[in-house]
Order: sequence, then C-alpha cells, then structure tokens
Amino acid sequence: MGMKRATTFAAAAVAVVLAASACGPSDYKASDSTQPAGAAAEAAPAAAGPGNQPGGQLAASVTEQLGSVLTDSAGLTLYRFDKDTAKPPKSNCEGDCAKTWPVVAAGDVTAASGMDPSLLGEVVRSDGTKQLTVAGWPAYRFNKDAKPGDINGQGVGGVWFAFGPDGKKAAKAAPAEAAPAASAAPAEGAPADAAEPAPGLSVAKDPKLGEHIVDGKGMTVYRFKKDTAWPMVSNCVGDCLAKWPVVPPVDKANAKGITEKNYRVMDRPDGKKQQTVDCWPVYTFSGDKKPGDTNGQGVGGTWYAVSPDGKLITVQ
Repeated sequence: MGMKRATTFAAAAVAVVLAASACGPSDYKASDSTQPAGAAAEAAPAAAGPGNQPGGQLAASVTEQLGSVLTDSAGLTLYRFDKDTAKPPKSNCEGDCAKTWPVVAAGDVTAASGMDPSLLGEVVRSDGTKQLTVAGWPAYRFNKDAKPGDINGQGVGGVWFAFGPDGKKAAKAAPAEAAPAASAAPAEGAPADAAEPAPGLSVAKDPKLGEHIVDGKGMTVYRFKKDTAWPMVSNCVGDCLAKWPVVPPVDKANAKGITEKNYRVMDRPDGKKQQTVDCWPVYTFSGDKKPGDTNGQGVGGTWYAVSPDGKLITVQ
C-alpha cells in the first residue's frame, strides 16, 4: 500500500473529509483573525456522519477516559471489532453493520507521530474494496461520532473498541502512586490558598491587544501563521523552537475562559506533545521576560497573540 502524506489526497477525497471535519478550512478564512474588524465568519455546513474515506494523516489524540487513541486526519476516532480477525486480517462487519461502522478505506495514509508505520496494512473486503488495517485489525469509524474527540463507539456491544496507536485496544495507563498527602500541604505561614495552582491557560487583558491567552505563569501565548490547523501541523522546528517554546499539554480543567472547540493535544514529529487551541498549535516567546510582556506580537509578520476563541490578534 502506498504511504503518502495527507497533503497528496485526491481533490475529491479532500473535499469530503473537509466537510466532515470541524478543523476544515471553512473555519479558518477571514474569521481566523480578529482583523479586519467586522469580517463575518463563513458558516460551516452541518457535519455529516463519517464515510468510507481514507485515514489520511493519523494522529494519537489524548483523551481523559482512554488515554491515547488513534484518530484520522479529521480527528475522528478509529475503532476495531472483536468479531474480526487480525491473523489473517478479515472484516466481519458487512451490510447494516458497515452503515453504522463505516470502514476506513485503504490508500493514502500516514502513520501517527511515534507510531510504527509497519502496523499499517490493508485487507480486501468481500465486496472487493480495500480496508485499512492496524496491526492486522480492520479499522472503522462510528457514525455517531460527530466531532474530533468523540469516542461514542467505545465499548458498544462489548465488541467495539477505540484503537491505541499500537493497534491494541486503547486503555488509560494506571496512575502513578499518589505522593503523601503531607507534600501537598502549603508551607507553614503561607496563605491558605497558596497550594492552588494557577490555571494552565487563562485570559489576560492588554491595553493594545485586548483579551488574549496566557499560560500558567502569565506569559503571552502565540500562534505561527505558517502552521496549519487542518491537518494540525507545526512548522516551527529546530532553532525556531529555541525562540518559540511549545505550550505543553494543558488539561481542559486547567484552561479558564478560552474556547473548548477542538482543544486538542498534537504529537509533534520530534516526539514532543503540544497543546492546540481550536486545532492551532500554540507557543510562548523566549523574548518575553515577565508576565504581561508581548514582545512576540507581530514578529516577522508571522507571530501573533491568540484571542480566547483561538484566533490571531493581528493588531500591532
């Protein structure tokens, strides 16, 4: 099976995936920036159920319930069926079953970052079409997953389970043994609320920028115009990262006042995990030395602060 980058999809396949994706280009036209003022966002069409499309650029998406799960280029969860077989690969989901669980077509697909590409394969179905396999198991979507991050198919009938990036059933790792309670107590003489951490991401107000996202230390958060949100790709690599450190994953519970739409964690090619806001990778700036600094605003005409809804703040 030819392994190609998701950007080489045939135009027709891309159009179908874009329509089903909450991270499609229709979300990121004039409405992606707070400037020019008054620009109206183009209304996105209602998302249809997932179809029998190729997987595209796969990703390992972190979920609260299951840990890391395998998703397609549109962010939709991929599933396996216990009644199928992996050795040899064979699908036993046909007819009405395949309407509820659309197959992931074999073809243009790229392994998720950190995933063994040799796990990807294909199986010929009884109707002659080819289906993607992961570690030998045929891959499906669930027609009741409407947006990225949905895992409504998990455990259905006791036979359907989300894929982990290793091809096994996704399962959250057991938590590490909790530290002694005494270590969490505030130091003697400290205020009673001193032990409560600041939100990992929150909103600050600047006289020039207005409301913008800051990290847990109060440092301004930025976006890079050369990145893309569909698929989620960071084009800040190498020396760029020394100047623009990535924002590490922040649990939604520790994000206050910002959009929850497409609030996802991205696996970078360098192995790091990076927080995204509305599917856009976010960073801080090494040139900001203290909370409230906005020295990264407008750098190179490509770096801008981020509004609470994930858009660029392009005002200078």
